Amino acid sequence: MKLLVTGGAGFIGSNFIRYWLKKYPSDQISNLDKLTYAGNLSSLKDIEGKPNYKFVKGDICNGKLVAELMEGIDLVAHFAAESHVDRSITGPQIFLKTNVLGTQVLLDAAVKYGIKRFAHVSTDEVFGALPDNGKEKFSEDWPFRPNSPYAASKAGADSLVRSYFKTYGLPVSITNCSNNFGPYQFPEKLIPLMITNLMEGKKVPVYGDGMQVRDWLYVDDHCRAIDLIVHNEKTIGETFCVGGLTKDIPNIEVIRKTLKIMGMDESMIEYVTDRPGHDRRYSVDWTKIKKTLGWKPQYDFDTWLEKTISWYKKNTNWWKPLKDKQQKYFKKQYGKKN
Repeated sequence: MKLLVTGGAGFIGSNFIRYWLKKYPSDQISNLDKLTYAGNLSSLKDIEGKPNYKFVKGDICNGKLVAELMEGIDLVAHFAAESHVDRSITGPQIFLKTNVLGTQVLLDAAVKYGIKRFAHVSTDEVFGALPDNGKEKFSEDWPFRPNSPYAASKAGADSLVRSYFKTYGLPVSITNCSNNFGPYQFPEKLIPLMITNLMEGKKVPVYGDGMQVRDWLYVDDHCRAIDLIVHNEKTIGETFCVGGLTKDIPNIEVIRKTLKIMGMDESMIEYVTDRPGHDRRYSVDWTKIKKTLGWKPQYDFDTWLEKTISWYKKNTNWWKPLKDKQQKYFKKQYGKKN
């Protein structure tokens, strides 16, 4: 099988490429990535030079390049996206360009070359927020109610993907995943930010009261879900919610767990002003993918949080240079609470 992976130098994309080549060593992968601040070839050093892997630096909005790469491809795994909510608040335009228009460019080429499967990777944030302290969970039938420019751009992309299935018969599938965590995640997201801050002797910034609830999914569980979906014909045209937890965990509890593992106390927490439109609660119902494909999370949160912390401790050379380049952003983003 020949794959085109977009955004393969990013967090989930690089883990997916590594997962796929380990499981399907005879498959061929072309990795198209623009190498923005969040895309790093250092995340794929261990597979550089493999004869069945090729990296192409480029923008998914470049129709000519996309068309050249799409010819002869069996599967498109579309991870490329601007994905940080905070950055979408201060600069939404690039999110619309990459996440919506870039997806449209890929879909057009996929139709032209008769791609056998277009796997679009999205987020549970397209659904908005759930009521505080409720029992409801996001499911595939939940209406789109995005509350950030990032979430709105992904909702737009999801709608485009679905329309290309309905209008052009393109064999698509969509995954709306919860918050992924694991190795090679850029240190602006909560878990790697707090781990690396603590390693540097810095406090962990916590928005508002820290009681925002998220569903956490270990990245390899997500890769395995995509694998199962694209290898099953009955998933064509379907959307699947992919989550990792059965119990809600507030962000402040994630931070306390991390502090405990790293042998530190709550004096390392610094509460900062909450961001605009901050969703309070996400929770994902993954019943459909379990019933359809037998998928369920294999990696429990506590064990793999500890393993993720261990990875960052052992790989300072990977994250430190990336984080050092973003110091101006971090200083601007996390002001002290008024």
